[in-house]
Amino acid sequence: MGSDMTALEQLGTFVAHTGAQSRLRDVLELHVIDTVGAWVASLPTPEGAALLRWRATLGEGAAPSSMHRLRLDVATHCALARLSEIDDIHLASTTTPGAIVVPGAVAIAAAFRNSDPDALAAAMMAGYEVMVRFGQAIDGPSILYRGIWPTYFTTPLGIAAVAVCLFGLDAQQCAHALALALVRSAPGVGHHNATTTSRWLAVGQAAEAGLSAALAARAGFTSDLGLLEGGYLSGIFDLKPNMAVLAEGLGTQFGLGEVAFKPWCAARQTMAATQALIEIIRSGVAADSITQVTAFVLPPHRRMIDHGVTLGDRASFLTSLPYRLAIAALARHAAWDVGQARASVPDEVRAFMDRVAIVPDETLLSNFPSQWPARVEVMTSSRRYERTVTDVPGDPARPFDAGDVREKFHRFIAPVIGTEASAQMLEHAFGLLNGQVEAAGLLHQIDELGGIHQRDETK
Repeated sequence: MGSDMTALEQLGTFVAHTGAQSRLRDVLELHVIDTVGAWVASLPTPEGAALLRWRATLGEGAAPSSMHRLRLDVATHCALARLSEIDDIHLASTTTPGAIVVPGAVAIAAAFRNSDPDALAAAMMAGYEVMVRFGQAIDGPSILYRGIWPTYFTTPLGIAAVAVCLFGLDAQQCAHALALALVRSAPGVGHHNATTTSRWLAVGQAAEAGLSAALAARAGFTSDLGLLEGGYLSGIFDLKPNMAVLAEGLGTQFGLGEVAFKPWCAARQTMAATQALIEIIRSGVAADSITQVTAFVLPPHRRMIDHGVTLGDRASFLTSLPYRLAIAALARHAAWDVGQARASVPDEVRAFMDRVAIVPDETLLSNFPSQWPARVEVMTSSRRYERTVTDVPGDPARPFDAGDVREKFHRFIAPVIGTEASAQMLEHAFGLLNGQVEAAGLLHQIDELGGIHQRDETK
């Protein structure tokens, strides 16, 4: 790619010419399956129900056009997958690309009757790459704690990349679509508390903005392709993008292999410490013998995870490290519940939380942000135990294989739709990239589970 091209032109050229990289196909397949599981698991949550009601409300009183339905599909299904908090994550960019890219690609391919599995795979790979690179370029791990949500900021770009791939636009059109998407990017949505937080609706609408950008570029709209070289991000958002990250190895080096799977439902910032405690208990330490737990964590994470829980506030349960440690010790099965927020917290869990101290430790920062380690010290009445965990199960250094992904899928999906339906859904997800199942068929199944067809057909 020519050095005289702007960063958006280089990305546009990459997106226009990327193919379904055969060496990454198996990896992508596992992420598709994992994302479909996250997507379906979120349906019975309060936020999931609210999204489905929102989708229905926007179509009341009129028969929706196919394009209006597509916009709603992209917004609703991306939001559903993301809110699950069991979707994949790229630590170095702090983006969660699968929940955006996979449902977006499925919805767009279904709407445009695109049944080419290679085109679908190429679109997903382009979406992953754009989100991961842009998240790293804007230093996602740092800006998160300024209130800028990296996934939310990169979502329009990711969906625009997916859509232009499926539309078959040329390199210049792709670049303009990315520029149009970038000017629709927004930094944050405020504190994400309450039962049905607007956070998920916002990320769905960010996905819709990415689709709109691609459609606009297809119609001939253009934008400023020098946005990243100019003062747009620095002047408006106080972000200074790392241009080298956007271009280095573009087309030959892919971030998909660095995207981690989540082993259970929680904020990823809590998982290394939780895994350390799990390993200490597995070594033979009885949970009821523990008198004190000290979790040494990354300083940037401490404020986010050092708090209690608030009944009805799902985010507080997902991000509270004292709570995550308590259920890891006393009720491990609770980590498999996507709903998370409890009507009450058992006394023994609260008592264990009271025995937890969270300490920031700068010595853990040596490989941050590509790794998010933690160290845990456990005291009993007679002995001290210590464990450091750098990588949790599902990270690239401790990768999930097909069996692990299948096990996770059934663990979260079978309670929602039943064992037999879970097995059928899994096989459909496996068949998406090999041509055995079309995107329209998979989307139809998920729509039926969410009652979307019934709502649409009554309008």
